[in-house]
Amino acid sequence: MEYSLDIEINLPRDQVVALFRDQEKLSKWQPGLISIAPLSGEPEEVGAKTRLIHKMGTRKIEMVETVEVANLPDEMILVYEAKGVWNRCINRFVVLSAEQTLWNFETEFRCNGWMRVMVFLMPGLFKKQSRADLQHFKEFVEGTS
Repeated sequence: MEYSLDIEINLPRDQVVALFRDQEKLSKWQPGLISIAPLSGEPEEVGAKTRLIHKMGTRKIEMVETVEVANLPDEMILVYEAKGVWNRCINRFVVLSAEQTLWNFETEFRCNGWMRVMVFLMPGLFKKQSRADLQHFKEFVEGTS
């Protein structure tokens, strides 16, 4: 499954990207994030791996994030792997004006086992969650200015 979303953020790109990069502030816009821990490599460099634990409903989901492309402020590609799920997220930050940035988010999911069934039966659920994450980020960064 693949899809793309956009959100306009009312801040200059350099501020948006600085907040996007700040792992210490991830929990401010990812409300389900329980913990984050580096596993290998230098943060934000290609090949770096980080363990993330999220709470989704009553379940805890552990995933490993791998930096695939690190070309900020323009683009950051991250791959997330969890039990039964592989997910690539392409994040692009485009200058719309001196005070406005477009976050273009493209994602691809590959699933197996029961997660494959979930994607088939409820693809809108994944897109809805991504849209909520983008909105949480927008609210967070615009609230910091």
